[in-house]
Amino acid sequence: MTDLSPLPGPASVAVATLGGRFFRPPLPDGHVLRPRLCERLSAGLGGRLLLVSAPAGFGKSSLAVEFCQGLPEHWQSLWLGLSPRDSDPGRFLERLLEGLQEYFPQLGRQALGLLKMRQRHQPFAFEEWLDGLLDELAVHLSPGNPLLLVLDDYHLAQGPVLDRCLQFFLNHLPDGLLVMVTSRQRPDWHLARLRLSRQLLELHEQDLRLTHDEALTLLDRHSISLRGEALESLIQRSEGWVAGLRFWLLAASEAGSEGALPQSLYGGEGLIRDYLLEEVIDCLPAEVQSFLYDTAPQERFCSELCDAVREAHDSAEILRFLLAHQVFLVPLDEHGHWYRYHHLFSDLLRSRPTAQAMVPTASLHLRACRWFNAQGLLDEAVEQALRAGHLDVAANLVQNLSEEQLLAEQNVGMLLRWKMDLPDSLLISTPRLIVLYSWALGLACQLDAAEELASHLSRFLPAPSATAQKSMLAQWLALSGIIARGRGNRELTLRYCTEALESLPAKRYGQRLMCLSTLSNLAIADSDLWRARGLNRESLELAQRVGNPLFEALAHYDRARVLQARGEILRSLDEVRQGLQRLQGLSPQRLYAVRARLTLYEGFLLALRLQPQAARARLLAGLAEARACRDISVLIGHCVIARLEGSSGEFAKAFAELAEAERLMHIWDVPPIYYLAMITLVKCELWLAQGRTDLAEAWLARLGQTYNGEHPAAPPEFHPQLPLHIELQQAVLDVMKGQPMLAEGRLNALHEHGQHSGRQMLSVMALSQKIILLLAGGRESEARKALAQALEAAAGGVLQPFDPLLTEHPDWLRGQLQLCAPTAVSQSLSEKLPALVSRPMLEASPAAEQLSTREMAVLRLIAQGCSNQEISDQLFISLHTVKTHASHINSKLGVERRTQAVARAKELGVLR
Repeated sequence: MTDLSPLPGPASVAVATLGGRFFRPPLPDGHVLRPRLCERLSAGLGGRLLLVSAPAGFGKSSLAVEFCQGLPEHWQSLWLGLSPRDSDPGRFLERLLEGLQEYFPQLGRQALGLLKMRQRHQPFAFEEWLDGLLDELAVHLSPGNPLLLVLDDYHLAQGPVLDRCLQFFLNHLPDGLLVMVTSRQRPDWHLARLRLSRQLLELHEQDLRLTHDEALTLLDRHSISLRGEALESLIQRSEGWVAGLRFWLLAASEAGSEGALPQSLYGGEGLIRDYLLEEVIDCLPAEVQSFLYDTAPQERFCSELCDAVREAHDSAEILRFLLAHQVFLVPLDEHGHWYRYHHLFSDLLRSRPTAQAMVPTASLHLRACRWFNAQGLLDEAVEQALRAGHLDVAANLVQNLSEEQLLAEQNVGMLLRWKMDLPDSLLISTPRLIVLYSWALGLACQLDAAEELASHLSRFLPAPSATAQKSMLAQWLALSGIIARGRGNRELTLRYCTEALESLPAKRYGQRLMCLSTLSNLAIADSDLWRARGLNRESLELAQRVGNPLFEALAHYDRARVLQARGEILRSLDEVRQGLQRLQGLSPQRLYAVRARLTLYEGFLLALRLQPQAARARLLAGLAEARACRDISVLIGHCVIARLEGSSGEFAKAFAELAEAERLMHIWDVPPIYYLAMITLVKCELWLAQGRTDLAEAWLARLGQTYNGEHPAAPPEFHPQLPLHIELQQAVLDVMKGQPMLAEGRLNALHEHGQHSGRQMLSVMALSQKIILLLAGGRESEARKALAQALEAAAGGVLQPFDPLLTEHPDWLRGQLQLCAPTAVSQSLSEKLPALVSRPMLEASPAAEQLSTREMAVLRLIAQGCSNQEISDQLFISLHTVKTHASHINSKLGVERRTQAVARAKELGVLR
């Protein structure tokens, strides 16, 4: 064996799981600087596109590296080396956004989550996605500190769809961003407009050919002994092809003697390339040649992977040899750990059969598969198995993820991303894969796809044994129950989940727990909170028995939801925090849907405790993890944040939050039954707060007909109390329409229903609205009685329903709280009263009345000099309503004109 040990190389480093995706490679040793070309490129810095297109080996990438290194000091650069995997526009845009986030960490966080959730079978509006990203990017870019984006080797990823995406990208490029593209072929873009406006600078093959002096410089640097006619012939026949001369130089360095030195280059480019590669490769030691062929199939490699693929232990030594001899290695990170071959070199290695390659390519991929799997890189392990043509290995890898693990983590986004790389034939090849992916689709709310995939289980019936047959049918029943719940079919949900619980084997505890959770949710919708509580207890006992912290946390989440419905907010908060405590031992780097749900629910409960800042922090944290897991609990986060924004008068932000939730549900292919009614009800609440009774009335009527009509639909999973909350908003509408008696009748019925069913939370909400109604009618004695009832029903810790009293009748509420017996709730409400100083209130003036939230919004716009029409447009309320609010403001402040109202409000500290 050739002794390679003296050759220098990089120090050993730990195995990294990710290559340097945005690492700009260094200039190769002996690179001839080309200032004439860099000067031409510099002339295009004020444009949009620098396009360098030429055949292989003309130094496009090296020129781009040189140009980046010589950029003016105020310029930044981002290098994105492309590969065939980037031909998928989604993958390309994902990499592009991750690269941009190196400079702008806050850029496109939500946009990146949408790309990661994208499925191959789903259409994706790339132009709409890009439009939003470019608008956001324009805010971050600075013309005084511009960014050069280099797309190297674009031809490897080029395709019709990606061409259209990049065309749109270039047409809408924001100021401060310049794109440089290197490619073997000219991209299929319409560049006439850019060329006409001098926004494009192009370099072609003729531009990149080495001049005579540049070729001499390259050869002289390597001390080549050719002189005279032989040297001139070599330069002439190379025709300025950089790679041709470099191949020749490598062959010359391996020749070792003057007589063996190749004298010239002959024939066409293909012949030259083949000749030089044969000369180069044949001059290398046999073990190095074998290394090249064994590792060529890998898109990226490190010494550890090469050892595994070759079943050897000298890969690090050979890599040092290749680096020293410049055998077309391209580094992928700063540490010199991950590499790839020059694309031309790897193409040739892969296409030329040789006796050196003793191991079939499929076997090499399988070895790589085992190594990636051992490193926990399941994505790449599955890909290697597929490239090897071994679907059975790919299936086994995926099947290593048990249903219990999937149902516990519920990170369906990960599994659905694998699905993009697996053929449909693989998904239906085994019952395990069918069940696994059916559950993933069901949890992702892709109900039709889940049902269609689950139907393929019939191909495997009858099963080999009665036990296997019973187990398969039980799994189908459990999955069908979850699908039925998603569709709002109460009877089928109850039937399927109950039958599944009776027949599921004990080892399928994950599916048993999902059935128990589903039945508990259905019991809440049916107002049977005692049954829900019993199902929760059974779930927690089972989860604790199997010792699975994720399932224990899920059981705590379900228990918290029941406690919240009963109005026991403090106990619900404690339950949520117990669930989060149970998850503390898990890796913070991993994503778990149940952790996201608990975090979101904690934010929701904190909002019910009138702690908006703490609530918002938890909601945003939960949203981030829920989006990454593709969990529809994001609905809770967006809806609660929208309500918080609405309570602060920020209606535009509130509606934007709901629009984002709708957009996400649409992209995820979530059926409208999951989210449309829930979002619409929050919109109705916001419309009522704005005084837009026409919109609220129309949509509340539709919701009431659907969920409270003659044949009511089952409420959605994430809002099992939806029908009752529709009635609460309908009561608000009745008051605004001048029908207080009708509203009072609804509120009395809701209060009685809450008392009868144990829904103390519902009772508090109904009574708090009733108190305001009674005070407005001058029925203070009845209001005092209703307040006593509300405080008793709120013993569990809910405070949010009292918020209107805190803002609209603080003095009355303060007096009543001082008269009643002190309780935890009354003390908490009393503590909230001083906080009203920071709210828009007029306590500094005894004669002034408290302004409502809507009146404060109008007053702020008046202070900005807005006309009544402008106020109407901004707050989405009628002109008549604006005038009514303005009249009330003047009356409460004791003034007659708008200017006096503003001055008086500033005097009292209401406006700053």
